[in-house]
Amino acid sequence: MLKTKFIYKIIFGIGVITILSLGYAFINQDEVRLQPKMKSPEKSFEKNYNVFSLELPKNMNFAGEPVPLDQPDIYERMDRELLVNTYWQSNGILMIKRAKKYFPLIEPILKANGVPDDFKYLAVAESGLTDVVSPAGATGFWQIMESTGEEYGLEINSNVDERYHIEKSTQVACEYLKEAKEKFGTWTLAAASYNVGMAGISNQMERQKIEGYYNLLLNEETERYVFRILAIKEILSHPKKYSFNIDENHLYKQIETKTVQVDTPITDIPDFAKIFGLNYKQFKIHNPWLRDNYLVNRSGKVYQIKIPKDNQY
Repeated sequence: MLKTKFIYKIIFGIGVITILSLGYAFINQDEVRLQPKMKSPEKSFEKNYNVFSLELPKNMNFAGEPVPLDQPDIYERMDRELLVNTYWQSNGILMIKRAKKYFPLIEPILKANGVPDDFKYLAVAESGLTDVVSPAGATGFWQIMESTGEEYGLEINSNVDERYHIEKSTQVACEYLKEAKEKFGTWTLAAASYNVGMAGISNQMERQKIEGYYNLLLNEETERYVFRILAIKEILSHPKKYSFNIDENHLYKQIETKTVQVDTPITDIPDFAKIFGLNYKQFKIHNPWLRDNYLVNRSGKVYQIKIPKDNQY
């Protein structure tokens, strides 16, 4: 009798476990049915990611001079630079952000010198609006060589290098470009000469017995140069057209500064900076043309030093 009861208990227990298992399986099956089907990364990528070719503007010009896009090779060269610069998105965003900060310093100097506004895009093409130094030694926003800077009156030594001075280097660029325009007759050739030199353009014009940038066969860098400037101009002028959507608050802003005149040596720039509540780094951000932590100035030259207003660093 006891054995029979024990067997019944076992059978009952097995039955309960079976019922519970079936119920759990049924509930779990419903949950599986309710869950959305997960797409493979490859399918999601195929559906949501697209790369588009670009429609070139019908008409383009550099400094008011038309670009002959009706010529197949000109069209293809322009298309290449617009594609490269549009799809180099990180660089494009940085160019747009920096332009907001630095164009207001460059534009008035171009205008005062009678140099077309389009040349601000040349500075972007040259340096990305940063104080870079090329392998050849070209320096600053306008990538000025030491010999060129000295020829046009910049002070360049181990203590002071005015190629890092935005306003002064912009003035030198203007003087060079005006001279090149006078020599070649067009702003487009003046721009090309900024890359390869006036002698480089003159030699090729004489050798090929032809005039005009778009008619010349040049080295690859110079052949791409003006087209890159044009692509940068197009993107920065119409960023949303090329899917650069940047909040106004994300653009870099120029910090307001006041000018302090100094006509004596500065024996210790970190101590000098402290007078204005600045540390050495903050001081050098606004005066990158001072290349050491002191200023010799034996001649008593008057230097214009920028100090940020209202504790803006």
